[in-house]
Amino acid sequence: MIRHLVLFKLNEGVSRDEPRVVAGAEAFKELGGQVPEVEFWECAWNITDRPIAYDFAINSAVSDRDALQRYLDHPAHQAGVAQWREFATRVIADYEF
Repeated sequence: MIRHLVLFKLNEGVSRDEPRVVAGAEAFKELGGQVPEVEFWECAWNITDRPIAYDFAINSAVSDRDALQRYLDHPAHQAGVAQWREFATRVIADYEF
């Protein structure tokens, strides 16, 4: 199994309640059910207020590297990423477990 972790930090001056941010969060909440390769999916807003904290997190899992690539290439994933690129930066980690 491969764990795919993504953390998003909203850009300076961007707030969670902006319509484009709300739409981006909804797109990711639905994404896990749209991509067949996804075996585990959760995402949510950070609940703490610390300077080093990111704002939104995705924790997901797929079976192997091929499944990860199919997930990354999936049109729904690409569309969600395109939304978030407009208002946030991200870091990722993919690891086998």
